[in-house]
Amino acid sequence: MTVSPQGGYLSSKILSTERSIYKDSTGVLDVEQMDETLLDLAPSAESKPSHSFGNIIPHDPFTPHRANATLLMLARNSDLDGVISSVEQLEAKFNRKFNYPWVFLNDEPFSYEFKRRVKVLTNGDVSFGLIPHETWVQPPWIDEERARRGRNMLTQDGVIYGDSVSYRNMCRFNSGFFFRHELLTPYKWYWRVEPDVRFYCDLEYDPFVFMEDHDKIYGFTISMPEWESTITSLWSVVKEFILDHPEYVSPNNSMGFISDDAGDSYNMCHFWSNFEIADMDFWRGEAYTKFFNYLENTGGFYYERWGDAPVHSIAAALFTRKDQLHFFKDIGYKHAEFAHCPQGRQWREGHCSCNPNDSFDFAEKSCLRHFMRLDDDWMFG
Repeated sequence: MTVSPQGGYLSSKILSTERSIYKDSTGVLDVEQMDETLLDLAPSAESKPSHSFGNIIPHDPFTPHRANATLLMLARNSDLDGVISSVEQLEAKFNRKFNYPWVFLNDEPFSYEFKRRVKVLTNGDVSFGLIPHETWVQPPWIDEERARRGRNMLTQDGVIYGDSVSYRNMCRFNSGFFFRHELLTPYKWYWRVEPDVRFYCDLEYDPFVFMEDHDKIYGFTISMPEWESTITSLWSVVKEFILDHPEYVSPNNSMGFISDDAGDSYNMCHFWSNFEIADMDFWRGEAYTKFFNYLENTGGFYYERWGDAPVHSIAAALFTRKDQLHFFKDIGYKHAEFAHCPQGRQWREGHCSCNPNDSFDFAEKSCLRHFMRLDDDWMFG
């Protein structure tokens, strides 16, 4: 999804999510078993925590150790060209050296052509999954008349996808369900990738192992404000949850990133969730599970248009230690017109193709400065 410099959404692909699990009389077959002959494709395959305002200790890429991790993309068949572009880049810049598996999810079955064209791009295992209906569609208990009024209000205000139920389905799925999908439950870590994004720099170390070795939970590249009219009641619900469950709030949290007045109000800052490298066990844990269920029971995903970016960001800011959040300042990345480009030595050593002077980090609407102020000793660069 794409956010304008004014904090509004400009454009988005309603990325949906086909479990490549097929059942027959003998049990469960994955897509590789079913299509092995047709596709003729190769079968698949302690460190002290520190404040994480950029990478500290690169991991030796030649070590045999890998994390329990996967690359994850939500896409539709119609996204094929953009999917190929993103996969091709990330394979060339990173995964060709590490061969992590890919998981692709869709709310409709992936086509033979999609699977054939994607699987050939990587030497890693590839799985194609179908999202269960009940985790994608609007729940039956939602008051549709109230939801329709909410959609109409956002449409009148000119909010893109203000009238879209499908967009809300996607945000709700990404907020509370993707990490429980059958194809993802074997994994602890994920790197979220979207179609039509750019990866600018060579990555010679393993970010999953880096996160694991340094006790990190959530990593990002770009941060920006949410459009306030889409989440008008979210912060009041969050404060109610905190009052009910103060035990989940980390004593060393990152409230300073998401609030300018010690939690009285939300400053709209969030990590842009189209890029995430994170620990799914955090989303599966007790604190986040209760948090999501609390949000879900209000209907805000449909009565308003709560996005997974502010939901993930608020939870990560409140329920983890601030040193468990990590800014991947050495990963050059672009989604739509918003880019993060590494600076100085990291730009040179990463052989980055982006312009270091053209980075959203320096924009007025960037929330990076809010993240920087969590640690007075950290300096950009």
